[in-house]
Amino acid sequence: MILQRIVLGLLSIAPMSGYDLKRHFDSTVNYFWSADKAQIYRTLAALVSDGLVEVQKVPGTAGPDRQEHRITPAGRAVLREWLVSDLDRQPERDAFLARVFFAGELDPADVSGLLQRRRDAALATLATLEAIRAANPEPDQSASRAERLRLATLDHGLRHTRTELEWLDNLEKEFR
Repeated sequence: MILQRIVLGLLSIAPMSGYDLKRHFDSTVNYFWSADKAQIYRTLAALVSDGLVEVQKVPGTAGPDRQEHRITPAGRAVLREWLVSDLDRQPERDAFLARVFFAGELDPADVSGLLQRRRDAALATLATLEAIRAANPEPDQSASRAERLRLATLDHGLRHTRTELEWLDNLEKEFR
């Protein structure tokens, strides 16, 4: 159900094809929610079936026609209802933390390798997020609330990643 709401949210920004939605998942919301191509297309079909999204054929200029999805007024109402409802408690599932939890039997070099692999991944994420942030300077007074809130999710990702790197530093110092 949350995937449906996220798709509705993306479609509230602009009409999109399934391909466009996948691109947005990969480049924006992927830092807090992921979906593969099949999930996105199944979700779109369900949203269309429920009358929350409509499809319009857009003639292709250099290729085939595009199936552009647009949020309906009913879809906007469902999205708004979700946005103002009680928060959904999603249990965390983090394979890395599961590995750390059970790593007590590993020798120090293996623990260090585990932490280093996570550090490498966090540094790559940080570099990506910093590049996105550099391309999106601080909004001025004319920026919409929606633009500022989307940027706030990026800032959250940056802070979270920096905090994780600090945590990894402390963990490595403790278990050297």
